[in-house]
Amino acid sequence: MTADAAAQEVQQKWSKSQTLIGPILTIPYFYQNEKGENQKGYINYLPEQLNITGDVNTQELKRGLYEIIVYNSTLEITGTFSARDLKESNLFTNDKWIEGATLNLGISDLRGINEQISLEWDNRKLNFTPGVDPHSLVVSGISSKITPQQLFANDSVVHFTIKLKLKGSESIQFTPLGRTTKVAIRSNCQTPSFNGAFLPTEREVSSEGFTSKWEVLEFNRNYSQILKESPYRATTNEYRDMTDDNLGFQYTNYAITESTFGVNLLFPVDQYQKSTRSAKYAFLIIILTFVVSFFVEIFQKKNIHPVQYLLVGLALCLFYTLLVSTSEHIGFTPAYIISALMTTLLITFYMVGILKIKKTAFTIGGLLACLYAYIFFLIQLETYALLVGSIGLFVILAIIMYFSQKINWYNNQ
Repeated sequence: MTADAAAQEVQQKWSKSQTLIGPILTIPYFYQNEKGENQKGYINYLPEQLNITGDVNTQELKRGLYEIIVYNSTLEITGTFSARDLKESNLFTNDKWIEGATLNLGISDLRGINEQISLEWDNRKLNFTPGVDPHSLVVSGISSKITPQQLFANDSVVHFTIKLKLKGSESIQFTPLGRTTKVAIRSNCQTPSFNGAFLPTEREVSSEGFTSKWEVLEFNRNYSQILKESPYRATTNEYRDMTDDNLGFQYTNYAITESTFGVNLLFPVDQYQKSTRSAKYAFLIIILTFVVSFFVEIFQKKNIHPVQYLLVGLALCLFYTLLVSTSEHIGFTPAYIISALMTTLLITFYMVGILKIKKTAFTIGGLLACLYAYIFFLIQLETYALLVGSIGLFVILAIIMYFSQKINWYNNQ
Protein backbone atom coordinates (compact mmCIF):
# COMPACT_ATOMS: atom_id res chain seq x y z
CA MET A 1 0.00 0.00 0.00
CA THR A 2 1.32 3.45 -0.95
CA ALA A 3 0.83 6.69 0.98
CA ASP A 4 -1.75 7.96 -1.53
CA ALA A 5 -3.73 4.72 -1.34
CA ALA A 6 -3.72 4.88 2.47
CA ALA A 7 -4.94 8.49 2.41
CA GLN A 8 -7.77 7.66 0.00
CA GLU A 9 -8.88 4.73 2.12
CA VAL A 10 -9.02 6.84 5.28
CA GLN A 11 -10.87 9.63 3.48
CA GLN A 12 -13.46 7.18 2.15
CA LYS A 13 -14.29 6.14 5.71
CA TRP A 14 -13.81 9.47 7.54
CA SER A 15 -14.55 12.23 5.03
CA LYS A 16 -12.76 13.99 2.21
CA SER A 17 -11.73 17.63 2.16
CA GLN A 18 -14.73 19.88 2.73
CA THR A 19 -15.99 22.87 0.76
CA LEU A 20 -18.90 24.95 2.07
CA ILE A 21 -21.09 26.90 -0.35
CA GLY A 22 -23.94 29.01 0.90
CA PRO A 23 -26.43 29.32 2.24
CA ILE A 24 -28.27 30.16 -0.99
CA LEU A 25 -31.96 30.91 -1.50
CA THR A 26 -33.44 29.19 -4.55
CA ILE A 27 -36.65 31.06 -5.41
CA PRO A 28 -39.13 30.21 -8.19
CA TYR A 29 -40.68 33.00 -10.25
CA PHE A 30 -42.99 33.22 -13.25
CA TYR A 31 -42.44 34.97 -16.55
CA GLN A 32 -43.94 35.06 -20.02
CA ASN A 33 -42.08 33.39 -22.85
CA GLU A 34 -42.01 34.52 -26.47
CA LYS A 35 -45.41 32.91 -27.07
CA GLY A 36 -46.98 34.80 -24.17
CA GLU A 37 -47.25 31.67 -22.05
CA ASN A 38 -46.52 31.68 -18.34
CA GLN A 39 -43.39 29.74 -17.43
CA LYS A 40 -41.63 29.05 -14.19
CA GLY A 41 -38.00 29.99 -13.70
CA TYR A 42 -35.64 29.90 -10.74
CA ILE A 43 -33.10 32.27 -9.30
CA ASN A 44 -30.34 31.63 -6.80
CA TYR A 45 -30.18 34.52 -4.38
CA LEU A 46 -27.01 35.13 -2.37
CA PRO A 47 -26.73 36.54 1.18
CA GLU A 48 -26.28 40.22 1.94
CA GLN A 49 -23.97 39.43 4.85
CA LEU A 50 -22.17 36.13 5.40
CA ASN A 51 -20.10 35.46 8.52
CA ILE A 52 -18.43 32.12 9.26
CA THR A 53 -16.56 31.40 12.48
CA GLY A 54 -15.22 28.10 13.69
CA ASP A 55 -12.67 25.86 15.34
CA VAL A 56 -10.88 23.19 13.30
CA ASN A 57 -9.16 20.59 15.47
CA THR A 58 -6.81 18.27 13.61
CA GLN A 59 -5.66 14.79 14.52
CA GLU A 60 -3.62 12.05 12.87
CA LEU A 61 -5.09 8.72 11.83
CA LYS A 62 -2.88 5.77 10.98
CA ARG A 63 -3.43 3.38 8.13
CA GLY A 64 -0.72 0.76 8.09
CA LEU A 65 2.57 2.61 8.23
CA TYR A 66 1.12 5.94 7.12
CA GLU A 67 -0.37 8.87 8.97
CA ILE A 68 -3.20 10.94 7.49
CA ILE A 69 -4.33 14.28 8.85
CA VAL A 70 -8.08 14.67 9.53
CA TYR A 71 -10.12 17.19 11.47
CA ASN A 72 -13.29 17.88 13.42
CA SER A 73 -14.73 21.35 12.97
CA THR A 74 -17.37 23.32 14.83
CA LEU A 75 -18.77 26.07 12.62
CA GLU A 76 -21.31 28.84 13.01
CA ILE A 77 -22.69 30.51 9.89
CA THR A 78 -24.60 33.74 10.40
CA GLY A 79 -25.77 36.49 8.10
CA THR A 80 -28.68 38.22 6.42
CA PHE A 81 -30.71 38.12 3.24
CA SER A 82 -32.08 41.40 1.90
CA ALA A 83 -35.14 41.81 -0.33
CA ARG A 84 -33.65 44.92 -1.93
CA ASP A 85 -32.13 43.29 -5.01
CA LEU A 86 -35.19 41.12 -5.54
CA LYS A 87 -37.47 44.16 -5.56
CA GLU A 88 -35.20 45.98 -7.97
CA SER A 89 -35.08 42.98 -10.31
CA ASN A 90 -38.82 43.24 -11.16
CA LEU A 91 -39.07 39.46 -11.11
CA PHE A 92 -41.74 39.50 -8.42
CA THR A 93 -44.97 41.50 -8.34
CA ASN A 94 -46.05 43.29 -5.16
CA ASP A 95 -43.46 41.40 -3.15
CA LYS A 96 -45.50 38.21 -3.46
CA TRP A 97 -43.34 35.14 -3.02
CA ILE A 98 -45.79 32.75 -4.63
CA GLU A 99 -44.19 29.45 -3.70
CA GLY A 100 -41.72 30.45 -1.03
CA ALA A 101 -38.11 29.32 -1.44
CA THR A 102 -35.53 26.69 -0.54
CA LEU A 103 -32.51 27.49 1.60
CA ASN A 104 -29.59 25.37 0.35
CA LEU A 105 -26.28 24.79 2.10
CA GLY A 106 -23.63 23.12 -0.03
CA ILE A 107 -21.44 20.54 1.74
CA SER A 108 -19.06 18.65 -0.50
CA ASP A 109 -18.95 15.41 1.54
CA LEU A 110 -22.07 14.68 3.58
CA ARG A 111 -20.33 11.86 5.46
CA GLY A 112 -18.62 14.57 7.46
CA ILE A 113 -21.81 15.72 9.20
CA ASN A 114 -21.48 14.75 12.87
CA GLU A 115 -24.89 15.64 14.26
CA GLN A 116 -28.16 17.39 13.49
CA ILE A 117 -27.62 20.84 12.01
CA SER A 118 -29.58 23.64 13.62
CA LEU A 119 -31.13 26.47 11.60
CA GLU A 120 -32.60 29.65 12.99
CA TRP A 121 -34.41 31.71 10.34
CA ASP A 122 -35.67 35.10 11.42
CA ASN A 123 -36.05 33.90 15.04
CA ARG A 124 -37.79 30.69 13.92
CA LYS A 125 -36.38 27.21 14.41
CA LEU A 126 -36.40 25.28 11.13
CA ASN A 127 -35.12 21.86 10.13
CA PHE A 128 -32.74 20.83 7.40
CA THR A 129 -33.35 17.80 5.21
CA PRO A 130 -30.80 15.87 3.11
CA GLY A 131 -30.40 16.95 -0.49
CA VAL A 132 -30.67 20.30 -2.23
CA ASP A 133 -33.11 21.93 -4.61
CA PRO A 134 -32.42 20.61 -8.14
CA HIS A 135 -32.33 24.22 -9.36
CA SER A 136 -29.72 25.25 -6.80
CA LEU A 137 -26.10 26.06 -7.58
CA VAL A 138 -24.92 22.94 -5.77
CA VAL A 139 -25.75 19.26 -6.03
CA SER A 140 -24.44 18.05 -2.67
CA GLY A 141 -25.70 19.41 0.61
CA ILE A 142 -28.77 20.01 2.74
CA SER A 143 -31.82 22.23 2.39
CA SER A 144 -34.78 23.71 4.23
CA LYS A 145 -38.13 24.86 2.87
CA ILE A 146 -38.99 28.51 3.47
CA THR A 147 -42.70 29.28 3.20
CA PRO A 148 -43.99 32.48 1.58
CA GLN A 149 -44.94 33.74 5.05
CA GLN A 150 -41.38 33.18 6.32
CA LEU A 151 -39.66 34.75 3.32
CA PHE A 152 -39.19 38.47 4.06
CA ALA A 153 -42.46 38.35 6.00
CA ASN A 154 -41.97 41.17 8.49
CA ASP A 155 -39.09 43.13 7.08
CA SER A 156 -36.97 43.53 4.01
CA VAL A 157 -34.08 41.81 5.85
CA VAL A 158 -34.05 38.38 7.50
CA HIS A 159 -31.35 36.97 9.76
CA PHE A 160 -30.16 33.38 9.82
CA THR A 161 -27.90 31.27 12.03
CA ILE A 162 -26.62 27.80 11.16
CA LYS A 163 -24.58 25.68 13.55
CA LEU A 164 -22.91 22.50 12.41
CA LYS A 165 -20.14 20.07 13.28
CA LEU A 166 -18.26 18.82 10.27
CA LYS A 167 -15.53 16.24 9.76
CA GLY A 168 -13.03 16.40 6.94
CA SER A 169 -9.47 15.74 5.90
CA GLU A 170 -6.53 17.72 4.58
CA SER A 171 -8.34 20.99 3.79
CA ILE A 172 -11.41 23.13 4.39
CA GLN A 173 -12.64 25.64 1.81
CA PHE A 174 -15.22 28.43 1.72
CA THR A 175 -16.98 30.45 -0.97
CA PRO A 176 -17.56 34.23 -0.64
CA LEU A 177 -21.23 34.32 -1.60
CA GLY A 178 -22.14 37.25 0.65
CA ARG A 179 -22.13 40.84 -0.53
CA THR A 180 -19.67 41.02 2.35
CA THR A 181 -18.13 37.72 3.48
CA LYS A 182 -16.12 37.36 6.68
CA VAL A 183 -14.49 34.09 7.78
CA ALA A 184 -12.56 33.54 11.01
CA ILE A 185 -10.94 30.16 11.68
CA ARG A 186 -8.93 28.87 14.63
CA SER A 187 -7.04 25.57 14.58
CA ASN A 188 -4.41 23.57 16.44
CA CYS A 189 -2.61 22.83 13.15
CA GLN A 190 0.89 24.32 13.30
CA THR A 191 1.66 24.20 9.58
CA PRO A 192 -1.27 25.65 7.60
CA SER A 193 -1.05 26.42 3.90
CA PHE A 194 -3.51 29.13 2.88
CA ASN A 195 -4.76 28.76 -0.68
CA GLY A 196 -7.48 29.67 -3.12
CA ALA A 197 -8.55 32.97 -4.63
CA PHE A 198 -8.04 35.02 -1.45
CA LEU A 199 -5.40 34.96 1.26
CA PRO A 200 -6.27 35.87 4.87
CA THR A 201 -6.35 39.55 5.76
CA GLU A 202 -5.04 38.55 9.19
CA ARG A 203 -3.13 35.45 10.24
CA GLU A 204 -1.09 34.26 13.18
CA VAL A 205 0.77 30.95 13.26
CA SER A 206 2.46 29.65 16.41
CA SER A 207 3.48 26.40 18.07
CA GLU A 208 -0.08 26.12 19.43
CA GLY A 209 -1.80 26.45 16.05
CA PHE A 210 -3.10 29.27 13.90
CA THR A 211 -5.84 31.86 13.63
CA SER A 212 -6.86 33.43 10.34
CA LYS A 213 -9.43 35.92 9.08
CA TRP A 214 -10.69 36.62 5.58
CA GLU A 215 -12.87 39.48 4.37
CA VAL A 216 -14.14 39.42 0.79
CA LEU A 217 -16.40 42.00 -0.88
CA GLU A 218 -18.78 41.46 -3.79
CA PHE A 219 -16.44 43.59 -5.91
CA ASN A 220 -13.71 40.98 -5.41
CA ARG A 221 -15.68 38.26 -7.22
CA ASN A 222 -17.05 37.99 -10.72
CA TYR A 223 -20.74 37.22 -10.13
CA SER A 224 -23.78 39.11 -8.88
CA GLN A 225 -26.19 38.55 -6.00
CA ILE A 226 -28.90 37.14 -8.27
CA LEU A 227 -28.03 34.19 -10.50
CA LYS A 228 -30.74 33.12 -12.90
CA GLU A 229 -31.05 29.55 -13.99
CA SER A 230 -30.63 29.39 -17.77
CA PRO A 231 -32.46 26.70 -19.78
CA TYR A 232 -29.43 26.71 -22.09
CA ARG A 233 -26.78 26.77 -19.39
CA ALA A 234 -24.99 23.73 -20.83
CA THR A 235 -24.29 25.54 -24.10
CA THR A 236 -23.96 29.23 -23.18
CA ASN A 237 -20.74 30.88 -22.12
CA GLU A 238 -22.22 32.68 -19.12
CA TYR A 239 -23.50 29.56 -17.38
CA ARG A 240 -21.80 26.20 -17.60
CA ASP A 241 -22.08 22.93 -15.77
CA MET A 242 -18.86 21.94 -14.13
CA THR A 243 -18.27 18.83 -12.05
CA ASP A 244 -15.20 18.58 -9.82
CA ASP A 245 -14.59 14.96 -8.81
CA ASN A 246 -12.62 16.05 -5.75
CA LEU A 247 -15.26 18.41 -4.38
CA GLY A 248 -18.39 16.69 -5.62
CA PHE A 249 -19.97 19.98 -6.70
CA GLN A 250 -21.62 21.16 -9.87
CA TYR A 251 -21.65 24.90 -10.34
CA THR A 252 -23.96 26.81 -12.64
CA ASN A 253 -21.60 29.74 -12.81
CA TYR A 254 -17.96 28.85 -13.38
CA ALA A 255 -16.82 32.05 -11.64
CA ILE A 256 -17.95 30.64 -8.30
CA THR A 257 -15.42 27.84 -8.51
CA GLU A 258 -12.66 30.38 -9.03
CA SER A 259 -13.55 32.33 -5.89
CA THR A 260 -13.17 29.58 -3.27
CA PHE A 261 -10.53 30.01 -0.59
CA GLY A 262 -9.39 28.24 2.53
CA VAL A 263 -6.54 26.37 4.12
CA ASN A 264 -4.68 23.10 3.66
CA LEU A 265 -3.82 21.37 6.93
CA LEU A 266 -0.39 19.83 6.55
CA PHE A 267 1.99 17.67 8.53
CA PRO A 268 5.04 19.64 9.71
CA VAL A 269 7.30 17.54 7.44
CA ASP A 270 5.95 14.48 5.62
CA GLN A 271 7.99 11.63 4.15
CA TYR A 272 8.13 13.17 0.68
CA GLN A 273 9.36 16.48 2.03
CA LYS A 274 11.94 14.64 4.13
CA SER A 275 13.16 12.68 1.11
CA THR A 276 13.41 15.87 -0.92
CA ARG A 277 15.26 17.68 1.83
CA SER A 278 17.68 14.79 2.34
CA ALA A 279 18.42 14.74 -1.40
CA LYS A 280 19.46 18.40 -1.21
CA TYR A 281 22.37 17.33 0.99
CA ALA A 282 23.62 14.75 -1.55
CA PHE A 283 26.32 17.08 -2.87
CA LEU A 284 27.56 17.74 0.68
CA ILE A 285 27.81 14.04 1.55
CA ILE A 286 29.60 13.14 -1.69
CA ILE A 287 32.11 15.99 -1.41
CA LEU A 288 32.89 15.30 2.25
CA THR A 289 33.36 11.57 1.56
CA PHE A 290 35.76 12.43 -1.26
CA VAL A 291 37.62 14.89 0.98
CA VAL A 292 38.08 12.22 3.68
CA SER A 293 39.29 9.76 1.03
CA PHE A 294 41.71 12.38 -0.27
CA PHE A 295 43.14 12.95 3.22
CA VAL A 296 43.57 9.19 3.58
CA GLU A 297 45.54 9.17 0.33
CA ILE A 298 47.82 11.93 1.63
CA PHE A 299 48.37 10.81 5.22
CA GLN A 300 48.30 7.04 4.74
CA LYS A 301 50.31 7.11 1.50
CA LYS A 302 47.63 5.05 -0.25
CA ASN A 303 46.57 5.54 -3.85
CA ILE A 304 42.87 5.62 -4.77
CA HIS A 305 42.09 5.44 -8.49
CA PRO A 306 39.56 7.88 -10.06
CA VAL A 307 37.40 4.89 -11.02
CA GLN A 308 37.27 3.93 -7.35
CA TYR A 309 36.19 7.47 -6.47
CA LEU A 310 33.47 7.11 -9.12
CA LEU A 311 32.20 3.85 -7.64
CA VAL A 312 32.05 5.38 -4.16
CA GLY A 313 30.10 8.32 -5.61
CA LEU A 314 27.63 5.97 -7.30
CA ALA A 315 27.12 4.12 -4.02
CA LEU A 316 26.35 7.42 -2.29
CA CYS A 317 23.84 8.33 -5.03
CA LEU A 318 22.19 4.92 -4.70
CA PHE A 319 21.33 5.82 -1.10
CA TYR A 320 18.62 8.24 -2.31
CA THR A 321 17.11 5.73 -4.71
CA LEU A 322 16.85 3.23 -1.86
CA LEU A 323 15.39 5.87 0.45
CA VAL A 324 12.58 6.99 -1.86
CA SER A 325 11.63 3.48 -3.00
CA THR A 326 11.54 1.90 0.46
CA SER A 327 9.90 4.84 2.29
CA GLU A 328 6.74 4.29 0.22
CA HIS A 329 6.34 0.89 1.85
CA ILE A 330 7.86 1.06 5.34
CA GLY A 331 7.84 4.77 6.23
CA PHE A 332 10.61 7.35 6.15
CA THR A 333 12.52 6.64 9.37
CA PRO A 334 13.00 2.86 8.87
CA ALA A 335 13.80 3.48 5.19
CA TYR A 336 16.42 6.08 6.08
CA ILE A 337 18.09 3.81 8.65
CA ILE A 338 18.16 0.82 6.29
CA SER A 339 19.40 2.86 3.30
CA ALA A 340 22.10 4.59 5.36
CA LEU A 341 23.23 1.29 6.90
CA MET A 342 23.42 -0.47 3.52
CA THR A 343 25.35 2.40 1.92
CA THR A 344 27.73 2.79 4.86
CA LEU A 345 28.54 -0.94 5.01
CA LEU A 346 29.02 -1.12 1.24
CA ILE A 347 31.50 1.77 1.21
CA THR A 348 33.26 0.61 4.40
CA PHE A 349 33.99 -2.90 3.10
CA TYR A 350 34.94 -1.47 -0.29
CA MET A 351 37.48 0.75 1.47
CA VAL A 352 38.82 -2.27 3.37
CA GLY A 353 39.57 -3.90 0.04
CA ILE A 354 41.15 -0.76 -1.42
CA LEU A 355 43.23 0.46 1.53
CA LYS A 356 44.05 -2.91 3.13
CA ILE A 357 43.83 -1.10 6.49
CA LYS A 358 40.68 -2.01 8.43
CA LYS A 359 41.08 0.72 11.03
CA THR A 360 41.15 3.48 8.42
CA ALA A 361 38.29 1.95 6.43
CA PHE A 362 36.10 1.63 9.51
CA THR A 363 36.97 5.22 10.46
CA ILE A 364 35.66 6.36 7.07
CA GLY A 365 32.53 4.27 7.63
CA GLY A 366 32.04 5.77 11.08
CA LEU A 367 32.39 9.31 9.75
CA LEU A 368 29.88 8.55 6.99
CA ALA A 369 27.44 7.13 9.56
CA CYS A 370 27.80 10.28 11.69
CA LEU A 371 27.16 12.40 8.62
CA TYR A 372 23.96 10.49 7.79
CA ALA A 373 22.84 10.83 11.43
CA TYR A 374 23.48 14.59 11.30
CA ILE A 375 21.47 14.94 8.08
CA PHE A 376 18.62 12.89 9.58
CA PHE A 377 18.52 15.17 12.62
CA LEU A 378 18.63 18.24 10.38
CA ILE A 379 15.68 17.29 8.18
CA GLN A 380 13.46 16.75 11.23
CA LEU A 381 13.83 20.40 12.14
CA GLU A 382 11.64 23.23 10.86
CA THR A 383 12.29 26.60 12.44
CA TYR A 384 15.97 26.04 13.31
CA ALA A 385 17.02 23.90 10.32
CA LEU A 386 18.98 26.72 8.65
CA LEU A 387 20.69 27.73 11.90
CA VAL A 388 21.71 24.19 12.85
CA GLY A 389 22.80 23.47 9.29
CA SER A 390 24.96 26.59 9.16
CA ILE A 391 26.65 25.75 12.46
CA GLY A 392 27.28 22.19 11.28
CA LEU A 393 28.86 23.39 8.03
CA PHE A 394 31.05 25.80 9.98
CA VAL A 395 32.32 22.98 12.21
CA ILE A 396 32.94 20.68 9.23
CA LEU A 397 34.85 23.40 7.36
CA ALA A 398 36.95 24.11 10.47
CA ILE A 399 37.91 20.42 10.73
CA ILE A 400 38.85 20.29 7.03
CA MET A 401 40.95 23.45 7.38
CA TYR A 402 42.71 21.99 10.42
CA PHE A 403 43.78 18.81 8.61
CA SER A 404 44.58 20.59 5.34
CA GLN A 405 47.18 22.80 7.03
CA LYS A 406 49.22 19.66 7.80
CA ILE A 407 49.59 18.87 4.12
CA ASN A 408 52.84 19.86 2.44
CA TRP A 409 51.25 21.11 -0.76
CA TYR A 410 54.53 22.10 -2.50
CA ASN A 411 56.74 19.29 -1.14
CA ASN A 412 58.96 21.78 0.65
CA GLN A 413 61.82 20.29 2.70
